[in-house]
Amino acid sequence: MSLVAVPFYQKRHKHLDQSYRNIQTRYLVDEYTAKKRASTQTSSQKSVTQESSSQRESSQTAPGGTTCRLCARRVSSALEEDEQERKHRYQSLVASYGEAKRERFLSELAQLEEDVHLARTHARDKLDRYALQHVDRYALQHTVDDRLAWERHSREERLSRAPEILVQLRSHTIWEQMSVKLCFTVQGFPTPVVQWYKDGSLVCQAGEPGKYRIESKYGVHTLEINRADFDDTATYSAVATNVHGQVSTNAAVVVRRFRGDEEPLHSVGLPITVPLPSVIPHMHFDVQFLEKFGVTFRREGETLALKCTLLVTPDLKRVQPRAEWYRDDVLLKESKWIKMFFGDGQALLSFSHLNKDDEGLYTLRIVSRGGVSDHSAFLFVRDADPLVTGAPGAPMDLQCHDVNRDYVIVTWKPPNTTKESPVIGYFVDRCEVGTDSWVQCNDRPVKICKYPVTGLFEGRSYIFRVRAVNNAGISRPSRVSEAVAALDPLDLKPLQAVHWEGDKEIVIYQEDLEGDVQVPGPPTNVHASEISRTYIVLSWDPPAPRGKEPLMYFIEKSVVGSGSWQRENAQTAVRSPRYAVFDLAEGKPYVFRVLSANKHGLSDPSEITAPIQAQDTIVVPSAPGHVVTSRNTRTSVVVQWDQPKHKEDLLGYYVDCCVAGSTVWEPCNHKPIDYNRFVVHGLTTGEQYIFRVKAVNAVGTSENSQESDVIKVQAALTVPSHPYGITLLNCDGHSMTLGWKAPKFSGGLPILGYYIDKREAHHKNWHEVNASPLQERILTVEGLAEGSLYEFRIAATNLVGIGQPSDPSELFKCEAWTAPEPGPAYDLTFCEVRDTSLVLLWKAPVYSGSSPISGYFVDLKEEDSEEWITVNEATTAHRYLKVCHLHQGKTYIFRVRAVNASGVGKPSDTSEPVLVEARPGTKEISAGVDEKGDIYLSFDCQEMTDASHFTWCKSYEDIAGDERFKVETVGDHSKLYFKNLDKVDLGTYSVSVSDTDGVSSSFVLDEKELERLVTLSNEIKNPTIPLKSELAYEIFDKGQVRFWLQAEHLSPDASYRFIINDREVSDSETHRIKCDKSTGLIEMVMDQFSFENEGTYTVQLHDGKAKSQSSLVLIGDAFKAVLEEAEFQRKEFLRKQGPHFAEYLHWDVTEDCEVRLVCKVANTKKETVFKWLKDDALYETEKLPDLEKGVCELLLPKLSKKDHGEYKATLKDERGQDVSVLEIAGKVYEDMILAMSRVCGASASPLKILCTAEEIRLQCFMKYFTEEMKVNWYHKDAKIASGEHMRVGGSEEMAWLKICEPTEKDKGKYTFEIFDGQDTHQRSLDLSGQAFDEAFAEFQQLKAAAFAEKNRGKVLGGLPDVVTIMEGKTLNLTCTVFGNPDPDVMWFKNDRDIELSDHFLVKVEQAKYVSMTIKGVTSEDSGKYSIHVKNKYGGEKIDVTVSVYKHGEKIPEVVLPQQAKPKLIPASASSPTQ
Repeated sequence: MSLVAVPFYQKRHKHLDQSYRNIQTRYLVDEYTAKKRASTQTSSQKSVTQESSSQRESSQTAPGGTTCRLCARRVSSALEEDEQERKHRYQSLVASYGEAKRERFLSELAQLEEDVHLARTHARDKLDRYALQHVDRYALQHTVDDRLAWERHSREERLSRAPEILVQLRSHTIWEQMSVKLCFTVQGFPTPVVQWYKDGSLVCQAGEPGKYRIESKYGVHTLEINRADFDDTATYSAVATNVHGQVSTNAAVVVRRFRGDEEPLHSVGLPITVPLPSVIPHMHFDVQFLEKFGVTFRREGETLALKCTLLVTPDLKRVQPRAEWYRDDVLLKESKWIKMFFGDGQALLSFSHLNKDDEGLYTLRIVSRGGVSDHSAFLFVRDADPLVTGAPGAPMDLQCHDVNRDYVIVTWKPPNTTKESPVIGYFVDRCEVGTDSWVQCNDRPVKICKYPVTGLFEGRSYIFRVRAVNNAGISRPSRVSEAVAALDPLDLKPLQAVHWEGDKEIVIYQEDLEGDVQVPGPPTNVHASEISRTYIVLSWDPPAPRGKEPLMYFIEKSVVGSGSWQRENAQTAVRSPRYAVFDLAEGKPYVFRVLSANKHGLSDPSEITAPIQAQDTIVVPSAPGHVVTSRNTRTSVVVQWDQPKHKEDLLGYYVDCCVAGSTVWEPCNHKPIDYNRFVVHGLTTGEQYIFRVKAVNAVGTSENSQESDVIKVQAALTVPSHPYGITLLNCDGHSMTLGWKAPKFSGGLPILGYYIDKREAHHKNWHEVNASPLQERILTVEGLAEGSLYEFRIAATNLVGIGQPSDPSELFKCEAWTAPEPGPAYDLTFCEVRDTSLVLLWKAPVYSGSSPISGYFVDLKEEDSEEWITVNEATTAHRYLKVCHLHQGKTYIFRVRAVNASGVGKPSDTSEPVLVEARPGTKEISAGVDEKGDIYLSFDCQEMTDASHFTWCKSYEDIAGDERFKVETVGDHSKLYFKNLDKVDLGTYSVSVSDTDGVSSSFVLDEKELERLVTLSNEIKNPTIPLKSELAYEIFDKGQVRFWLQAEHLSPDASYRFIINDREVSDSETHRIKCDKSTGLIEMVMDQFSFENEGTYTVQLHDGKAKSQSSLVLIGDAFKAVLEEAEFQRKEFLRKQGPHFAEYLHWDVTEDCEVRLVCKVANTKKETVFKWLKDDALYETEKLPDLEKGVCELLLPKLSKKDHGEYKATLKDERGQDVSVLEIAGKVYEDMILAMSRVCGASASPLKILCTAEEIRLQCFMKYFTEEMKVNWYHKDAKIASGEHMRVGGSEEMAWLKICEPTEKDKGKYTFEIFDGQDTHQRSLDLSGQAFDEAFAEFQQLKAAAFAEKNRGKVLGGLPDVVTIMEGKTLNLTCTVFGNPDPDVMWFKNDRDIELSDHFLVKVEQAKYVSMTIKGVTSEDSGKYSIHVKNKYGGEKIDVTVSVYKHGEKIPEVVLPQQAKPKLIPASASSPTQ
């Protein structure tokens, strides 16, 4: 046959003949042909059979013949047998045909495999002969090894049926609106499943109906693309898969447009669609940011939304500016981690699951024709809590490189380990897309942040993740990588474009130009693309020519100078032109070569590489250089550093910070930054910090840089902001008096003064008013023209320079003020802003009117309201007012009106809006006394700047220069000392800090607080020695009494006295006194404590000016208690000199519900005798206790009242004896029963139902039960009392409830309850419905059976089982029977009725006594005799064996006769004869 002559793999597959089909297809065709042939044969056999049968019938029913019924029946039987035989023969033929068909298929398959093997063997033989002519002895040996490897590979190939592509996909170039069909042929068993992909995405027919049509016939698979457009330009892949493996083939489809100017840039070899530039709207938009996102701190795993509110002018629905989001200048795109929204006046960037990969500087850029508006802020993402304490954070920024058929390189960035131990390695995991199964790629942690993953399946997509490892454990996994497909990107590289008919091109494979090439050439350009200490990655170019069959590669290595080559991948073939070689000897150079192969044969080796040694090509970077810090804002610092000297392959830097004076370092960034300048946010204002930096690359992190200088977190020094609130305070017609408010920000330095400019209305030029800076914020401007209009502006200055001038004031007219009412108050300020209150301060008007100012009114209104509300009903004489009962979170505006005798004057300018809400971290003034006894008020402010200073006030009036007070300020801490605190100092004290965001506080010093502070001051100025413990006593083991006290501290010069009953005692044998001044402990020990020692004990202490005294009274009952305790301890000490009980006899209950008596012994030896006694009688135990263990136990199983008595445990030897007694009775016995109830109740089983002839019984099994336990039964929550109908009881194993003669009333829920003294244990059963019906039916059945058993026919006795008698004698068998009604009696011999005669006589007397007599016994009378006694309830039978022997014969040896055992006869049974 043709398959033998020409193996199928040598056919060209160009013609549409049968050779393109796979093995399974040919098998189906053969099977179909065989079936048709079999059906033809079967039909012919049937026709022959029918003819023969008709002939037989005709012969049997010939004309004129007659057939009897018997003959006819025989004929029909013969026909049926023939039909059965034909059916059986037909089934045998079908089975043999199926078996023959299967064997034929197997033989053809085996022959085909043999042909393939034979062809490969011939090819290898030719290659071997060729190699023997050109190589030396070593090459010969190597060739033999290659042959063995190929034979092993071919054997493995014969055992599997992995998919194999016979005809590859071909690339096409078409015009738009044309259709194209992609075809390829694949074989394999079982039939492979084929899936089509477009640029790595699955092609779905349902997604675009009519667009794609996928077909599969006889192993030929086609994908037809209808009316292609330009978007169909892509790389199409077909992946065939079965249980043995997976293969793929790729092709490019290029769709050309008719007009070349519309065609985007792409390459014929590998189509790449370059995205068109974004179209900028042709409209000019004015964009203003209303609300901006700020610096944000989050943790991994959380969600976040960065939001900006915008005002876009004009607001057009169909035309909008473009919103772009950037992270570290990288344009972001939507993904499963990031979603974007722009519209409705807001731009939103949301994160569904934050990772450290998301950390960075985020920029929102709004692009329009009018330009770009942007806003930036940093997002910090710190590590989530580790799964194991001390484990490192997760790696980040996972990337996949150099993807190929079975190989990919994974890289990542290391985590920052500021607090944790260093990372010692990483584990790389992979997961096939569409599954949840993660597989660890490396057995040992990889040291560097790069790893080549091998062993991928071609055509499948994978995702990866990485976990870091340190000494504490394994980190959380990193964010998974983007999915990558295991495909060779060079599959399309062999494509070439051939020009045809003008501008048209045809894309073909380069292999089509190679000719009939079978064995591939050697690979080229073999080199090491990746070198590390643990592996080397080899790369090469595919061979040219390569042939049309799928390629695989074999890699060989050799130690330089060894002369021998070793196959690296002998077991698995490599399909990618990359391979990672592991397990190389350290310090040894290697050379490598690569061989290519296909199913036709093995190529020559490639050129040998240069010597390569496994070593780290990059090293850990050196530490960064000098670190410099500078002020930025109130919560941030700018950190800069010099780059390290060795900065090869840097991934970035990590910055750490530490509070000055502490050793706890905190990470500032959690993802490496690429630049050497970083703004550290989230710092505490006023706190001092130190910074350090370390460099990071793939090998690890560098040493820490030198620490920076200490820096205090404050805003950077700048020029002050502009003053505001310019107010006209007075005017006399030639001059104007102006007032204004200080700048909100001083620039970090004190304001040195102000410069004022003026100009008349409608003039452009400003004129300087003062040449030198003005210190005060009030000024009279002279030389003005009466009636003219003027406007003013003011600028502040500090050491940095002059700030921006304020906005021009409103136009003031220069005309004299003559109104009798006062002018406006000015300089309205706020302090002590809290959640519901604030304090308003102002300055008195410059123009007082016709009379002095008598008071002020304060008005307020909410920000959005027009209605003013007067706060104070009566005028206040002070220039401050505390406004209470405000609403938290509301914004208010205030004004002040001065009042004199003429009336209410002009209101002040309105204040700034103030939000009534306490600032986070608000501190209050605290009062205290220092170590010298001086009283002070203290206040701290961490928001201090260089320009800030504390201002202390009493009743909101500055107290600077007042002799009653002294102010001390050090850094951000200020104290106000009272020189001589008295009642005149009562009042409200306040403090404010300038150049801050309104930091202020107040303190009310009332009489109660004054008394507390004065008392505390006196205690410090007139000190006492503080005591940790007052005088107390302690009794030692030997009965000694120790008196002691302890002071907080004592100096070396401290003295003390012990006084007993007003008499000082000193250190002696009877009173041993000592003092440890380092601990402040003073003690006195008395060895003999007796009745003479009753009285008062006192200790007096002196330490410089400080004194202290402590007394202890031991008189009456208190003394007797001490004396008795001392005597007891003395006796106990003597007792413990010999064998004694460390713990006296006590009891507990074991899990097996046994009472255990336990005691602990001590100071025993071998001669010590231990005994158990009960009621002074020796209590025998199975074994003596082991005194060396120190524990003695006595078990009392199944405790009952018989165990009452007095139990003793005794110890005795020559040193003495000891006794422990425990009486089991009364309360002790009851407690034991309760403890047993606790164990039994916990182990009680569920209630079970047991039916008998007398009752239905509910049972609860437990470890032990006694009626002394407190148990109760309940029926429908009603307690059951034991009686005739319901009986309560139990045995040792169970408690039961018997329901005698149950009725319908007994249905319901039953509960068993056992009480253990604390808890109640219950078990319940619902005896109703089906449960009751089944139990009641069983009860009735058992009751009826018992009644029948009682009244059935019975043989009460008298019959033996065996009778031996001599011939000629008379045998009399007699028994007594019973039954109600009287039973019927029948006798049987050998299970047959006995016919009564003179020989057999049967008598029944009084229906009770039955006898059977056999006269003149003969040998024929031997046998089995049975008596049946039966009435309507049943009966029983008894068998008697009678053995007759002749006269003169030896009496047979028989077993002594025994009582015959009856056999039951059911009521419905019949006699044996019946």
